[in-house]
Amino acid sequence: MTEKYIPLITPPEHHTEPALWFAFQRSHMLVHIAEKPDLPCCLDLAEHGLDTVRRQYLGTYEGRHCYTAELQESATLPEGWAVLGLRDLFRHFDESLAALSGRAYQILDWDRNHQYCSRCGTPTRLRTDERARACPSCGYTTYPPISPAIMILITRGRELLLARKSEWVAGRYSALAGFVEPGEMLEDTVVRETREEVGVEIANIRYFGSQPWPFPHSLMIAFTAEYAGGELKPDGVEIEEAQWFDAAALPKLPPGISISRRLIDTVSAQLITQYQR
Repeated sequence: MTEKYIPLITPPEHHTEPALWFAFQRSHMLVHIAEKPDLPCCLDLAEHGLDTVRRQYLGTYEGRHCYTAELQESATLPEGWAVLGLRDLFRHFDESLAALSGRAYQILDWDRNHQYCSRCGTPTRLRTDERARACPSCGYTTYPPISPAIMILITRGRELLLARKSEWVAGRYSALAGFVEPGEMLEDTVVRETREEVGVEIANIRYFGSQPWPFPHSLMIAFTAEYAGGELKPDGVEIEEAQWFDAAALPKLPPGISISRRLIDTVSAQLITQYQR
């Protein structure tokens, strides 16, 4: 996203070119439905009869100014427009635009939830030098929250350890994951979550990559590790079922936009190549 998107705080005083609008009713984003969903591109949403409750400037994407905005829940949408969930939209957007859509929602959600100071109750004000809201009374400043979460894909020879939760689509499996607790290093979280969720020990933890995930404001940090012992035993709370799968015979997996799918696809391809030698 960094090649196409330039994050900025201060909106232009005047602009005559249409801007991209990431507009939301609750958690669903406004799109124009043609051959595929497209973002509104206009000087202002008022041109389409849409008033905004709040808005934030995001910066530029491929040279266009970008805004995120909250629509009235009761707003009537123009003909040919709809609101769709981010998970649905991610299937239609490329990776950079999907990431910016998630960023837009997280910034808007933070702005909506921090209109008042959590310490003294005074209405907060947007800062102009950074993405923050500050209390004019006690000085307390809030920033868009980020909740770090780890993801861990464990290998045993040419097998991958995948698990599923009961609320997932039938037959879908993924890598283990869990949120980082206060005071933990990421490696500590990887070991703890593995023990808690499936009861096994791991070794050779290696960083794989990361992905912002706006449900609601997570940062997924993915690792790989090797099985080091213990009996596979799902906890029955977070994890309904866990199995070892051969790298060439994997079950139904998460969508391609997710880092979990990229992690599984990358590691499985490496294992198949390695064990064909």
